Amino acid sequence: MPAMNGGRTSAVLLSLLAGAAIYLALSSPGGTRKLLKAVSRELKQRRNRQRFFWTLAYLRRKRYIDYRETADGTITIVLTEDGRRRALRYKFDELVLPQEKQWDGKWRIIAFDVPEKKRQGRDALREKMRELGCVQLQKSLWAWPYECRDAIDFIAETFHIAPHVHYVVAESITSEKFLKYKFNL
Repeated sequence: MPAMNGGRTSAVLLSLLAGAAIYLALSSPGGTRKLLKAVSRELKQRRNRQRFFWTLAYLRRKRYIDYRETADGTITIVLTEDGRRRALRYKFDELVLPQEKQWDGKWRIIAFDVPEKKRQGRDALREKMRELGCVQLQKSLWAWPYECRDAIDFIAETFHIAPHVHYVVAESITSEKFLKYKFNL
């Protein structure tokens, strides 16, 4: 059996993670037909169907998914807790901070004071902030010009340091000229 394609694996896990979105697509008028058409087109070719089932078998062996049989005999694929964590990691790796077309004139300040015993989470948070394009004002103080609270909360939860991360919206800051230059505002 060939090595698993990370793109296919992440796509299946992220699809299962977004189960509510799939449910919404199925419940919308014409949604079922569109979804089935897209899936059947993809799985029509024998090779794609085979790869899809290999991916499912791989995910089950890794204990990322499980099969559950309902009372009416249908089999449902469910995400395990390990699978959920893995899917969130894929989602985390693809995370970008939002950028609006028009700046509202407010600064989003991310501050954190993470204890030494959670140093690994603190260092990972600092690296992620740099990777996302935030500007470091001090060692544990970062700035971003657009609304990003949900993303920051997600990052803090991922590193298990949420109680130590604070999000502030400020109308002015002493280093505003520098920040406007850095963000091309």
